[in-house]
Amino acid sequence: MSEGLNSSQTSLTFPLPLLKDTWQTKAKSILKFLGPAFIVSVAYIDPGNFATNISGGSVFNYSLIWVILWSNLMAIFLQSMSAKLGIATGHNLPEMCSKIFSRKTNWFFWLEAEFAAMATDLAEFLGGTLGLYLLFRIPMIYAGLLTGALTFLIVYMEKYGQRVVEWVIGTLVAVITIAYTIEVFLAKPDWAQVGIHMLIPSLPNGEAVLIAVGMLGATVMPHVIYLHSQLVQARNQKDQTEEQKRKHLRMERIDIVIAMNIAFLVNAAMVIVAAAVFFRNGIAVDTIEQAHKSLEPLLGTLSSGAFGIALLASGLSSSAVGTMAGQTIMKGFVGLSIPINIRRLITMTPALIIIALGVNPMNALIISQVILSFALPFAIVPMLLITSRKDLMGSLVNKSITKIAGWIITSIIVGLNAVLLYLTFSGKV
Repeated sequence: MSEGLNSSQTSLTFPLPLLKDTWQTKAKSILKFLGPAFIVSVAYIDPGNFATNISGGSVFNYSLIWVILWSNLMAIFLQSMSAKLGIATGHNLPEMCSKIFSRKTNWFFWLEAEFAAMATDLAEFLGGTLGLYLLFRIPMIYAGLLTGALTFLIVYMEKYGQRVVEWVIGTLVAVITIAYTIEVFLAKPDWAQVGIHMLIPSLPNGEAVLIAVGMLGATVMPHVIYLHSQLVQARNQKDQTEEQKRKHLRMERIDIVIAMNIAFLVNAAMVIVAAAVFFRNGIAVDTIEQAHKSLEPLLGTLSSGAFGIALLASGLSSSAVGTMAGQTIMKGFVGLSIPINIRRLITMTPALIIIALGVNPMNALIISQVILSFALPFAIVPMLLITSRKDLMGSLVNKSITKIAGWIITSIIVGLNAVLLYLTFSGKV
């Protein structure tokens, strides 16, 4: 009887180590593929997001939080498609464009992508510069030069492998997330209003449309759509079977969902803090410096310090990612290979000119994000066309529902841009 009981107990407990081993194996498998989306996610919480989100929250309270939610859903869809293209074809998006479109078309794509990259670099570079200025009171022009040097250092680490860059940028993302967690805790927002405006879309006036389009351009960014298809190559196995490609895509989707939702929470936190602190106190924020200064008397030194640290981490990390994307764009579309340092110096120039002229960096940041929204369709449409071709994508070709979703997203972006143009030329913005 005793032996039978022991045997029963053994049969009940025996599977537990196997379950533990299975769980550990799955966890290790997922961890192996985490990384590319975290590099990409930096672009979704770059200094351009600070400008658009703080403006939106300080002027329109919680009204525009829904833009962050829907932009994030679009981002998850588009980054998944970019990763799928890279996994299925073994090439990045610009390289695939060079294979199937004419030379003239690729030169157009390249020029448009470089123009968007300059707008991206402007936002990222200004963010790092402002972070150094606000934290350490380094004069803006010197802070700009130091930002450039620190960016070179992060990009230089790529020589030790993509994993090293992933760890560096992942750490900076963690810094931004922790900083804004502190901000939300101190701000004590109205969570009921947050929930209502997260679910119910509204655009109070023409200025809200400008900010909403800027939010979209700051959240869904063309340069990382190009870059993601390149980053997944580091996880591609040589001569992958269709089943291996499908497994890789499943793992990368987990990577994307985790990273993009972290970016969503940070973006939402920016709007929430701006609404809870600035709008509530009747402060319409015009500059990043004003946002930093206003936080200290309203919430204390910890809050203003966390803001400065988050801005610096955002500027440095996103600047490095922008440089990586620039190389992918140049080599892919037209086969140009310009040394990173020279390219970085070229794209730093507009930001240094703006700093030297004393232009309001916040206005420059918002306009740069609107430019990116106009550039988005030129990245999305070629990607949709390529991923819908079975001869290029194999078993990972877009299904009908994916094609429909992709064209709906493209139509929304083009439609918002058209509305903004109408409001601009009619003098309503």
